[in-house]
Amino acid sequence: MRSTSGSVTRRRHKKIMRLAKGYRGLRKNVFGTAKNAVAKAGLHAYRDRKNKKRTFRGLWNVRINAACRAIGTNYSVFMNNLFKSKVVLNRKMLSEIALHNPEVFEGIVKEVK
Repeated sequence: MRSTSGSVTRRRHKKIMRLAKGYRGLRKNVFGTAKNAVAKAGLHAYRDRKNKKRTFRGLWNVRINAACRAIGTNYSVFMNNLFKSKVVLNRKMLSEIALHNPEVFEGIVKEVK
């Protein structure tokens, strides 16, 4: 009696095809093409989860710099004064304060000068 791997193969194929749902062309319904598409999508997702952090940090820096320049200083001087005065606020929080509460941000800048 010979054994076949039909159920195992079907399960493996179904898993890939489920992940490829919504893709265009043959990538959605041909296993070999779908397998490659899913693998590449996974690589992009992994890479871009890292890049997202980098992008947001850049955005926060730009926002802080814009708010600082409106007050009359610049980003590098402000951040240097912030570290010297041992204020523990990360860039994300500083940018949110600068965006939503400019008067509070101005107070922080005056405090660390």
